Amino acid sequence: MMKSIVRDIALAAQGHDKINWVKEFMPVLNILNEDLSKTKPLAGKNVVITMHLEAKTAYLALVLKNAGANVCITGSNPLSTQDDVAAALAEQGVTVYAWYNTTEEEYEQFLHHALDTKPDIIIDDGGDLVALLHGKRSELAAGILGGSEETTTGVLRLHSLADAGKLKFPMIAVNDANCKYLFDNRYGTGQSTWDGIMRTTNLTITGKTVVVAGYGWCGKGVAMRAKGLGANVIITEIDPVKAIEAVFDGFQVMPMKQAAALGDIFVTLTGCKDVIIGEHFANMKSGALLANAGHFDVEINKEDLARHAVSIRKVRKNIEEFTMQDGRKIYLLAEGRLVNLAAGDGHPTEIMDLSFAMQALSVLYILENHAKMENTVHKLPHELDLKVAALKLQAMNIAIDQLTAEQYNYLHQA
Repeated sequence: MMKSIVRDIALAAQGHDKINWVKEFMPVLNILNEDLSKTKPLAGKNVVITMHLEAKTAYLALVLKNAGANVCITGSNPLSTQDDVAAALAEQGVTVYAWYNTTEEEYEQFLHHALDTKPDIIIDDGGDLVALLHGKRSELAAGILGGSEETTTGVLRLHSLADAGKLKFPMIAVNDANCKYLFDNRYGTGQSTWDGIMRTTNLTITGKTVVVAGYGWCGKGVAMRAKGLGANVIITEIDPVKAIEAVFDGFQVMPMKQAAALGDIFVTLTGCKDVIIGEHFANMKSGALLANAGHFDVEINKEDLARHAVSIRKVRKNIEEFTMQDGRKIYLLAEGRLVNLAAGDGHPTEIMDLSFAMQALSVLYILENHAKMENTVHKLPHELDLKVAALKLQAMNIAIDQLTAEQYNYLHQA
């Protein structure tokens, strides 16, 4: 195995501080870490993680290492790796191939380096690892016991493979677990997206018109937080059910072509490409801000935006100014990449405690059950959702009611 490749190992001390900070606020993962450190169920297994490499992800990697695994990690987005955290992980015995602002070539090279460790189990974020294992690195697929996927975008890619009968190993859609999407996608994305936008722009949200593209769980979270910050919120959707849900939640709903002329801030969260394109840029107000919180940087068509501009310049860290022919100025945040990670620290720590507990449990589930799992997309068993939720409530000193025997029998009578 190659040694770690990080930007600057001298940054490790600062990275250790970040990791130690999040550990204080991740009680569920702490409980799992204490147990797994004793039992070492992953001893001798190679685990490869591709995720946004910041402090919370680093702690997940350390928990799996403490469980006995040989852990290798690389970033899942060119702008979301924090170099100090990567250095700290490398010092603690995790193999790291990642640094901030990778080129496309470096990004893929790091993925290949990670796969060179011949993983038994993978944790993917967006589907790039799985894509390689079904393409350029297909020779390794037979050795994969299984894996898990963190994001909506990645799960969609998995279902495409599975529906075509091409998925070569079982994958768990952790994104679809209750303790993931109900909290991570809604409250995590909802808060962290606005953290990234506000930190980057230093502008108010109140009184502005915010256009949220997509009303899935992530879109719901972003819209809810925008409303709470005092914005007027418009939703754009293609799904009639989600659209009427947005109406019933109190939001305006209209096509992007109509919303383009009204919005001050645009946030895309659809998982699809070309959500905002040339015809929309032509109708936007001067000063409009464009941000993406979907996994890939294809939702805002950057090529169209550049073609409409007569000049492009960087006006602030993570802000590019595009001046249109008529003098209007449109601002793109974080190169159209995930604004909450490229321009922020990602989801709140307490939220990722739930998500990463689900990831740790999914790795253990694969280890124990891979032999009887078909090569398709699996849901994590609901009892693991209940376990994580119960541990979180316990850590928060919150008690709930329990069914009596009579109540249980009543609910389960034939």
